Amino acid sequence: MYKYSDIQEITDKIVQFTAERDWDQFHNGKDLALALSIEAAELNELYLWKKAEDVDIEKVKEELADILNYAFLIADKYNFDVKQIILDKLERNALKYPVDKAKGNAKKYNEL
Repeated sequence: MYKYSDIQEITDKIVQFTAERDWDQFHNGKDLALALSIEAAELNELYLWKKAEDVDIEKVKEELADILNYAFLIADKYNFDVKQIILDKLERNALKYPVDKAKGNAKKYNEL
């Protein structure tokens, strides 16, 4: 049985917000992906020419929220189960990055 989750609650709120503004017409997969990428660039910009510890945390929260909003909209657009796609990816990554080879190592999986 499907259980109403925090992820679904967040997705529903985002979808409702955009529907109330009739923004769905602009939210195709391509444009959502571009928007997510642009928001990620805005997050990166907060760190540009600064030490990591000097970043404005409140601005990081705002940009991260924008990124997550677009990520959830993309998942909703394609009817992805956010929890499941994350768990699936973690499982694939666990195979590519076994603990005994990857622990404490920043190398890519094909260099381990």
